[in-house]
Parts: sequence; C-alpha cells; structure tokens
Amino acid sequence: MANVQTFFMCFMVVVTVVLPATAQLSAEFYDKVCPDALPAIRSVVEQAIQNEPRMGASLLRLHFHDCFVNGCDGSDLLDDTATFKGEKTAKPNLNSLRGFDVVDQIKAAVNSACNGNVVSCADILAIAARDSVSILGGPSNQVLLGRRDARNASFNDANIDIPAPFFNFSNLLSNFQNHGLDLKDLIVLSGAHTIGLARCTNFRARIYNDTDIDPEFAASLQKVCPITGGGNKTAPLDATTTIFDTVYYQGLLHSKGLLHSDQELFKGNSRESDDLVRYYSYNPDAFMADFGASMIKMGNLEPLTGTNGEIRMNCRKVN
Repeated sequence: MANVQTFFMCFMVVVTVVLPATAQLSAEFYDKVCPDALPAIRSVVEQAIQNEPRMGASLLRLHFHDCFVNGCDGSDLLDDTATFKGEKTAKPNLNSLRGFDVVDQIKAAVNSACNGNVVSCADILAIAARDSVSILGGPSNQVLLGRRDARNASFNDANIDIPAPFFNFSNLLSNFQNHGLDLKDLIVLSGAHTIGLARCTNFRARIYNDTDIDPEFAASLQKVCPITGGGNKTAPLDATTTIFDTVYYQGLLHSKGLLHSDQELFKGNSRESDDLVRYYSYNPDAFMADFGASMIKMGNLEPLTGTNGEIRMNCRKVN
C-alpha cells in the first residue's frame, strides 16, 4: 500500500470554482485563526486512505449524510446516550456509516495544530470529504468554511431525509429538490458512487428482481450476495472503486448500476437525466468541474454560523 497515495495523486484534477458568499462561510475562514488546520486534516486523511482506500468513500459519505439531515452541522457524528437518540442508528446509517475513528484522529490532530478547539466537526467533514475525493483522483475544489456544530440530532429526520437505494427516479429528484438541489446536482453527486462499496442488503433486490440489469453482471453479484443472508457482504459500486473517475456513468450505460437508485438515473430514453449520464461518461473534465461545484452547493445547506451551535471538543458528544 506504500504507493497508493502516489498512484492516486497522479489522477488529481485541480478545479477552480467561483465561490458564492453563503451565510458567514468563507474559503479563508481559518487562514488567520489556524493556518495549519487544513494541512493537518489532509495529512490524517492521506494516511487513512493509504491504510484503507475505501475510507475515502466513507468520509465522503459522512459529509453527505450530515448535510442531508437538517444541514451540514456534524449531527451524524453524535453518539447515542441514555437520554439522547441521534442519527447513527437510523436505518440509512446503522452498520453503514463508518470512519468515525478517523474523524476522531482528525479532531485530535487539528486541535493540536491549532493549539485549541477552533475547527468544528462539521467543517472537518467538509474538508475531509474534499480531500478524500482529491486524493483518489477527483477535483480539489475550495471549501467554504465556518460552520458550527449542532447540539442535537434527529433520528426521525435521518430516516426520512437520506435518499434510499431502492428509490425510483421521481423519489430521488424530489428528495434532492427538497434540499435545494436540482437535477444536475442529483446526477453529479450520484457520481460519488465511483468510489466505495455497497452492502448486499442494499442491492439484493436489484440483482434478483430488476429487469434493467445486465444478466452476467447480476449473476456475478449473486455469487457474492445470496438471496437470503449475507446482508453485510459488499460489492464495488463501480469497476474502479478506488479511483475517482467516470466509470460509474459508463456502467449505467450498460445496465451495470449496482443499486436500483443508480440505474434509475439512466433508462436509455431521451430524458435529461439520460443525457447528463451520457455526457459525464464521455467528459471526465466536465464531471470533475461540476462535481466540485455541486459539492460546494451541498456543503452550504443550512450551516450553523456565528453564535449558533458550538464547536465540539469531541465530535461524538456535545460540550
């Protein structure tokens, strides 16, 4: 694994995006209060991905699941207690979200680099997601910063607001629109499935019941994911699961989307979503640029700023 990082860096695309002024967030938020914050975060993320390339997808997913439940506020990091039920045990997250130990390592490293508690857990998730994508070959866009952390979380909202792997196209689009995102954001952000793995429990129905799936592809997955049992066995979301590229979209063109929700983005008709999937499958530079822009847009969902919320000392619990 020693050359993993060097290999991935060869694919890195640097994308310059004009950042909108959103709430009180700023790309330069930590430049004066702690200029070593972002390098400290990237160092931990690089090591974590070198140890386990899958971790990049896991850190990206933590940010996504955070933002889709009442905004980007670090709420999905909170542990349950005797008197508090958070988001970790909600159906989309239970036995699924991972990387919490890496977030703990990042928090310790950044507090040490900053000589104090100045970087929020919500910002750590945003930066770690960007760095993960970059290290695995994706865009290295700027991130607007200055989020603060929630003092609460919502088990019920996590069950409702996170798009499910069995959603059809209209469900997916409505979900994204309810979060202030559009069709293009749906197609682009779904491209995050170019890295990482999915559990058998999330694609079993597709490989045994769906008709819009390549038969050989389904048969190969049935060897991994039995019709009963083995729910936690995993399969890659695309054929190059540790490289951030456009192979995910190419797979959709050939009915090889792993999740039902993946293949819903491309049905081979003339609708706009099909056109976007085709476009990104053949235009990696456009995908990289648009992914960076959509990540910024998603990262700006309902942030806590100013005196709202807090900056947690420990990302797993409120101060």
